[in-house]
Amino acid sequence: MKRYGLVLTIVIVLVLALSIGAFAQEVKVGAGAAPSNSILKPVKEHFEKATGIKFTLIEQGPKLAMQDVLKGAIDAAGAGLTLDEWIAMMKKEGIEVNKTELQVHVIGKSRAVVMINKANPVTKLTKEQLKGIFTGKITNWKDVGGKDMPIIVVWAKLTPGMNSLFVNQVLDGAAVIKDVLEATTGPDLRQNVASNQEAIGISAASVADDTVKVPEQPEAKSDIILVTKGKPSANVQKLIDYIKGEGQKYVKP
Repeated sequence: MKRYGLVLTIVIVLVLALSIGAFAQEVKVGAGAAPSNSILKPVKEHFEKATGIKFTLIEQGPKLAMQDVLKGAIDAAGAGLTLDEWIAMMKKEGIEVNKTELQVHVIGKSRAVVMINKANPVTKLTKEQLKGIFTGKITNWKDVGGKDMPIIVVWAKLTPGMNSLFVNQVLDGAAVIKDVLEATTGPDLRQNVASNQEAIGISAASVADDTVKVPEQPEAKSDIILVTKGKPSANVQKLIDYIKGEGQKYVKP
Protein backbone atom coordinates (compact mmCIF):
# COMPACT_ATOMS: atom_id res chain seq x y z
CA MET A 1 0.00 0.00 0.00
CA LYS A 2 2.83 2.36 0.89
CA ARG A 3 4.50 1.52 -2.42
CA TYR A 4 1.27 2.30 -4.28
CA GLY A 5 1.05 5.63 -2.49
CA LEU A 6 4.65 6.45 -3.39
CA VAL A 7 4.04 5.63 -7.08
CA LEU A 8 0.88 7.75 -7.08
CA THR A 9 2.78 10.66 -5.54
CA ILE A 10 5.50 10.41 -8.17
CA VAL A 11 2.91 10.36 -10.97
CA ILE A 12 1.16 13.44 -9.56
CA VAL A 13 4.47 15.29 -9.25
CA LEU A 14 5.39 14.41 -12.84
CA VAL A 15 2.01 15.55 -14.16
CA LEU A 16 2.29 18.83 -12.26
CA ALA A 17 5.83 19.35 -13.52
CA LEU A 18 4.75 18.78 -17.10
CA SER A 19 1.80 21.15 -16.67
CA ILE A 20 3.97 23.84 -15.15
CA GLY A 21 6.54 23.34 -17.90
CA ALA A 22 3.89 23.71 -20.60
CA PHE A 23 2.58 26.99 -19.19
CA ALA A 24 6.05 28.30 -18.35
CA GLN A 25 6.57 28.98 -22.05
CA GLU A 26 5.88 32.55 -23.06
CA VAL A 27 5.92 34.76 -26.13
CA LYS A 28 6.20 38.54 -25.73
CA VAL A 29 5.07 40.90 -28.48
CA GLY A 30 5.12 44.69 -28.51
CA ALA A 31 2.78 46.39 -30.96
CA GLY A 32 0.91 49.47 -32.11
CA ALA A 33 -2.85 50.03 -32.33
CA ALA A 34 -3.57 48.25 -35.61
CA PRO A 35 -2.00 44.85 -34.84
CA SER A 36 -3.10 44.99 -31.19
CA ASN A 37 -6.77 45.74 -31.78
CA SER A 38 -7.26 43.92 -35.08
CA ILE A 39 -5.34 40.71 -34.45
CA LEU A 40 -3.29 40.23 -31.30
CA LYS A 41 -5.85 41.02 -28.60
CA PRO A 42 -8.65 39.07 -30.33
CA VAL A 43 -6.53 35.90 -30.68
CA LYS A 44 -4.65 36.11 -27.35
CA GLU A 45 -6.92 33.99 -25.13
CA HIS A 46 -7.63 31.43 -27.87
CA PHE A 47 -3.93 31.04 -28.71
CA GLU A 48 -3.06 30.44 -25.06
CA LYS A 49 -5.78 27.79 -24.71
CA ALA A 50 -4.79 26.07 -27.96
CA THR A 51 -1.03 25.97 -27.28
CA GLY A 52 -0.46 26.33 -23.54
CA ILE A 53 1.92 29.21 -24.29
CA LYS A 54 1.47 32.41 -22.31
CA PHE A 55 1.05 35.35 -24.69
CA THR A 56 2.11 38.72 -23.28
CA LEU A 57 1.04 41.67 -25.43
CA ILE A 58 2.62 45.06 -24.75
CA GLU A 59 0.69 47.91 -26.38
CA GLN A 60 3.52 50.39 -26.70
CA GLY A 61 3.49 51.76 -30.25
CA PRO A 62 5.85 50.78 -33.07
CA LYS A 63 8.78 52.96 -31.97
CA LEU A 64 9.23 51.34 -28.55
CA ALA A 65 8.34 47.92 -29.95
CA MET A 66 11.12 48.13 -32.54
CA GLN A 67 13.60 49.29 -29.90
CA ASP A 68 12.62 46.40 -27.61
CA VAL A 69 12.84 43.72 -30.28
CA LEU A 70 16.29 44.94 -31.32
CA LYS A 71 17.62 44.72 -27.76
CA GLY A 72 15.95 41.36 -27.14
CA ALA A 73 13.43 42.55 -24.54
CA ILE A 74 10.53 41.09 -26.57
CA ASP A 75 10.23 38.27 -29.10
CA ALA A 76 8.49 40.20 -31.89
CA ALA A 77 7.19 43.67 -32.73
CA GLY A 78 4.03 44.49 -34.66
CA ALA A 79 2.88 47.49 -36.70
CA GLY A 80 0.54 48.54 -39.49
CA LEU A 81 3.52 49.76 -41.53
CA THR A 82 5.80 48.39 -44.21
CA LEU A 83 9.29 47.65 -42.90
CA ASP A 84 10.72 50.51 -44.99
CA GLU A 85 8.19 52.95 -43.52
CA TRP A 86 8.97 51.68 -40.04
CA ILE A 87 12.71 52.09 -40.51
CA ALA A 88 12.20 55.59 -41.96
CA MET A 89 10.05 56.51 -38.95
CA MET A 90 12.77 55.27 -36.59
CA LYS A 91 15.39 57.26 -38.49
CA LYS A 92 13.35 60.45 -37.96
CA GLU A 93 13.52 59.67 -34.24
CA GLY A 94 17.31 59.42 -34.50
CA ILE A 95 17.35 55.61 -34.28
CA GLU A 96 19.20 53.64 -36.94
CA VAL A 97 17.85 50.17 -37.75
CA ASN A 98 19.81 47.54 -39.66
CA LYS A 99 17.22 46.06 -42.04
CA THR A 100 19.28 42.91 -42.59
CA GLU A 101 18.87 41.94 -38.92
CA LEU A 102 15.10 41.66 -39.25
CA GLN A 103 12.65 39.15 -40.67
CA VAL A 104 9.17 40.31 -41.72
CA HIS A 105 6.02 38.24 -41.27
CA VAL A 106 2.75 39.55 -42.75
CA ILE A 107 -0.12 38.59 -40.43
CA GLY A 108 -3.03 40.66 -41.78
CA LYS A 109 -4.32 43.93 -43.19
CA SER A 110 -4.57 47.30 -41.50
CA ARG A 111 -7.26 49.87 -42.38
CA ALA A 112 -7.31 53.48 -41.24
CA VAL A 113 -10.74 55.06 -40.81
CA VAL A 114 -12.03 58.53 -40.07
CA MET A 115 -14.32 58.76 -37.04
CA ILE A 116 -16.71 61.59 -36.25
CA ASN A 117 -19.17 62.26 -33.42
CA LYS A 118 -22.47 60.34 -33.61
CA ALA A 119 -24.45 63.60 -33.50
CA ASN A 120 -22.67 64.89 -36.61
CA PRO A 121 -25.09 64.67 -39.59
CA VAL A 122 -22.26 64.22 -42.14
CA THR A 123 -22.43 60.77 -43.78
CA LYS A 124 -19.72 61.01 -46.44
CA LEU A 125 -16.32 62.70 -46.74
CA THR A 126 -14.36 62.76 -49.99
CA LYS A 127 -10.60 62.70 -50.31
CA GLU A 128 -10.52 66.41 -51.15
CA GLN A 129 -12.71 67.25 -48.16
CA LEU A 130 -10.50 65.20 -45.83
CA LYS A 131 -7.41 66.90 -47.25
CA GLY A 132 -8.99 70.25 -46.52
CA ILE A 133 -10.02 69.31 -42.98
CA PHE A 134 -6.74 67.72 -41.89
CA THR A 135 -4.53 70.41 -43.44
CA GLY A 136 -6.57 73.26 -41.97
CA LYS A 137 -8.06 74.63 -45.21
CA ILE A 138 -11.58 73.60 -44.16
CA THR A 139 -12.36 74.70 -40.60
CA ASN A 140 -16.16 74.55 -40.33
CA TRP A 141 -18.45 71.53 -40.67
CA LYS A 142 -20.97 73.55 -42.72
CA ASP A 143 -18.46 73.53 -45.61
CA VAL A 144 -18.78 69.72 -45.91
CA GLY A 145 -22.53 69.40 -45.34
CA GLY A 146 -22.60 69.57 -41.56
CA LYS A 147 -23.71 72.05 -38.91
CA ASP A 148 -22.28 75.54 -38.52
CA MET A 149 -19.61 74.65 -35.98
CA PRO A 150 -15.81 74.61 -35.93
CA ILE A 151 -13.93 71.42 -36.77
CA ILE A 152 -11.68 69.96 -34.07
CA VAL A 153 -9.02 67.59 -35.42
CA VAL A 154 -8.03 64.93 -32.88
CA TRP A 155 -4.62 63.35 -33.46
CA ALA A 156 -3.15 60.39 -31.56
CA LYS A 157 0.60 60.62 -30.96
CA LEU A 158 1.08 56.90 -30.19
CA THR A 159 -0.37 55.57 -33.47
CA PRO A 160 2.32 56.52 -36.02
CA GLY A 161 1.47 53.56 -38.25
CA MET A 162 -2.13 54.64 -38.73
CA ASN A 163 -1.12 58.28 -38.97
CA SER A 164 1.43 57.54 -41.67
CA LEU A 165 -1.01 55.34 -43.61
CA PHE A 166 -3.67 58.06 -43.60
CA VAL A 167 -1.24 60.86 -44.47
CA ASN A 168 0.32 58.93 -47.35
CA GLN A 169 -2.78 57.40 -48.90
CA VAL A 170 -5.48 59.99 -48.19
CA LEU A 171 -3.62 63.27 -47.75
CA ASP A 172 -1.01 62.40 -50.42
CA GLY A 173 1.77 63.30 -48.01
CA ALA A 174 0.41 66.74 -47.03
CA ALA A 175 1.24 67.92 -43.51
CA VAL A 176 -1.48 67.72 -40.87
CA ILE A 177 -2.57 70.96 -39.23
CA LYS A 178 -0.57 71.74 -36.08
CA ASP A 179 -3.56 73.01 -34.08
CA VAL A 180 -4.99 69.65 -33.00
CA LEU A 181 -6.54 68.11 -29.90
CA GLU A 182 -3.82 65.66 -28.92
CA ALA A 183 -4.70 62.12 -27.89
CA THR A 184 -2.46 59.20 -26.95
CA THR A 185 -3.76 55.86 -28.22
CA GLY A 186 -6.52 54.90 -30.65
CA PRO A 187 -9.08 54.25 -27.87
CA ASP A 188 -8.20 57.62 -26.30
CA LEU A 189 -8.78 59.31 -29.67
CA ARG A 190 -12.14 57.52 -30.02
CA GLN A 191 -13.22 58.73 -26.58
CA ASN A 192 -12.29 62.32 -27.49
CA VAL A 193 -14.32 62.10 -30.72
CA ALA A 194 -17.28 60.57 -28.86
CA SER A 195 -17.16 63.41 -26.31
CA ASN A 196 -16.91 66.33 -28.78
CA GLN A 197 -19.59 66.99 -31.41
CA GLU A 198 -17.11 69.05 -33.45
CA ALA A 199 -14.37 66.39 -33.46
CA ILE A 200 -12.86 64.23 -36.17
CA GLY A 201 -9.98 61.78 -35.91
CA ILE A 202 -8.42 58.73 -37.53
CA SER A 203 -7.40 55.36 -36.16
CA ALA A 204 -7.42 51.66 -36.98
CA ALA A 205 -10.81 50.38 -38.15
CA SER A 206 -10.84 47.90 -35.28
CA VAL A 207 -10.81 50.78 -32.77
CA ALA A 208 -14.12 52.23 -34.03
CA ASP A 209 -17.27 51.13 -32.17
CA ASP A 210 -20.87 52.27 -31.69
CA THR A 211 -19.82 55.31 -29.64
CA VAL A 212 -18.65 57.07 -32.83
CA LYS A 213 -19.71 57.35 -36.48
CA VAL A 214 -17.60 56.14 -39.42
CA PRO A 215 -18.73 58.09 -42.52
CA GLU A 216 -18.28 56.86 -46.08
CA GLN A 217 -14.70 57.71 -47.05
CA PRO A 218 -11.76 56.77 -49.31
CA GLU A 219 -10.00 53.54 -48.41
CA ALA A 220 -6.56 53.45 -46.76
CA LYS A 221 -5.06 49.98 -46.30
CA SER A 222 -1.68 48.44 -45.51
CA ASP A 223 -0.18 45.15 -44.38
CA ILE A 224 0.08 44.40 -40.67
CA ILE A 225 3.48 42.88 -39.95
CA LEU A 226 5.39 41.23 -37.16
CA VAL A 227 9.16 41.61 -37.20
CA THR A 228 11.68 39.43 -35.41
CA LYS A 229 15.39 39.88 -34.95
CA GLY A 230 16.61 37.02 -37.08
CA LYS A 231 14.63 33.80 -37.39
CA PRO A 232 11.49 33.71 -35.20
CA SER A 233 11.61 31.53 -32.10
CA ALA A 234 9.53 28.35 -32.05
CA ASN A 235 6.87 30.07 -29.93
CA VAL A 236 6.67 33.11 -32.20
CA GLN A 237 6.35 30.81 -35.22
CA LYS A 238 3.49 29.01 -33.45
CA LEU A 239 1.80 32.39 -32.91
CA ILE A 240 2.23 33.35 -36.58
CA ASP A 241 0.91 29.98 -37.74
CA TYR A 242 -2.06 30.25 -35.36
CA ILE A 243 -2.97 33.74 -36.58
CA LYS A 244 -2.84 32.63 -40.22
CA GLY A 245 -4.76 29.42 -39.49
CA GLU A 246 -7.28 28.76 -36.74
CA GLY A 247 -6.99 32.28 -35.37
CA GLN A 248 -8.43 33.84 -38.52
CA LYS A 249 -11.97 33.42 -37.18
CA TYR A 250 -11.15 35.76 -34.28
CA VAL A 251 -9.40 38.48 -36.28
CA LYS A 252 -11.29 41.77 -36.63
CA PRO A 253 -11.57 43.20 -40.17
